[in-house]
Amino acid sequence: MTPAPISRSRAWLLFALLCAAGIFNAMDRPIIAILKPDMSAEFGWTDADFGRLAAVTQFAAALSFLFTGWLIDRLGVRRSMVAGVTAWSLAAVAHGWAMTGWQVVAARIGLGATEAVQTPLTIKTVAILFGPKLRSLAIGAGTLIGAAGTIALPFFIPLLAATWGWRGALIFAGAGGFLILGLWWIAARGIVFDDRAEARSAEDTEGTAPYGPILLERRTWAIVVAKALSDATWWLLNFWLPDFYRRELGLSTEQLGIPLAIAFLGSGLGALLAGWVSDRLLAAGWPAQRVRRTVMLVCALLVTPVPLVLHLGNFWAVTIMIGVVLAGHQGFSLSIFGTITDMVPPAKVARVTAFGAFCGNMGGVAIVWITGLVLAAGGGYLPLFLFAAASYLLGFAWIRTVMPKPTPKA
Repeated sequence: MTPAPISRSRAWLLFALLCAAGIFNAMDRPIIAILKPDMSAEFGWTDADFGRLAAVTQFAAALSFLFTGWLIDRLGVRRSMVAGVTAWSLAAVAHGWAMTGWQVVAARIGLGATEAVQTPLTIKTVAILFGPKLRSLAIGAGTLIGAAGTIALPFFIPLLAATWGWRGALIFAGAGGFLILGLWWIAARGIVFDDRAEARSAEDTEGTAPYGPILLERRTWAIVVAKALSDATWWLLNFWLPDFYRRELGLSTEQLGIPLAIAFLGSGLGALLAGWVSDRLLAAGWPAQRVRRTVMLVCALLVTPVPLVLHLGNFWAVTIMIGVVLAGHQGFSLSIFGTITDMVPPAKVARVTAFGAFCGNMGGVAIVWITGLVLAAGGGYLPLFLFAAASYLLGFAWIRTVMPKPTPKA
């Protein structure tokens, strides 16, 4: 018996609830970064200790990217939603009972490992709930919801921490996840998601080849090395931007809201603009590879002036430049994913994308750890921002040199 189709209004409701759960999923990183002084004072952490904490979280998330897509395809949307939200919410709540540094580390590892469910679950849900003509709109709406949540968090988190402390803020994130899951379960009542049957059918016709074959291809390494180089700067700013604002501009926790909101607004606008420009150039008849490389180069050049923020000495100048830098990152990243869809055969796109995300996160592991060591040694942010300025140009040069000429996808 064929399942009844899901109404459009109900599909949008389910997707909006998933995106809302994603906001609570994303709360843990800004909570830790914004409340770093409170946690450091309680546990006696140095900058190097904080860098190691960020690195182990990132490493757990990176490893999870190699498994979450496979797991979601087998569990299906309903079971993955329940398992994923429950797991990352429990990991967030566990921070509230962490009394020692090692207990915090254990909770962070659990959260890093479970939060990697969100991205593949979102894309899987879009594919199940929406037809081809609505999928891009749905992904854009999801990105907008996520960006709104990220922008709001720097204002909201200090209020939570002032009332309940840093533990209470993380417990709130976990409790919010459970609340959204309950609403999603009610909204999904009576719906039959037939996605597991579709996954089994796809396996029967295409097979599930291991990662080995993609590791022998030049295009894979062209993509993943560029991804690792560029994502290192993204994770540097994600974890250490609040600390940078405290050191360079003397901002308090309560004053971080506006500069962090502008930074992440810039990242969202950068993705939107890069996507729009790419579509216009493709419509004008430009070859896909030329479009991707042109947008990459422009975005890489937007990041290059980032060391200047150490010399501007003006709140608005620094804040706006950081927003431009993050806009450059998102445009560069969008072009890498566009290159994957252009150059990689459809049967290998998911594995190359997942491996790219793994390598990007491993780049994040390295940079957040190194940042803690550099700051603890008194090196400041200059050597880190010099690397950031060069990383995108190096990624662009690598992908331009190593990527083979376009061939028909098979």
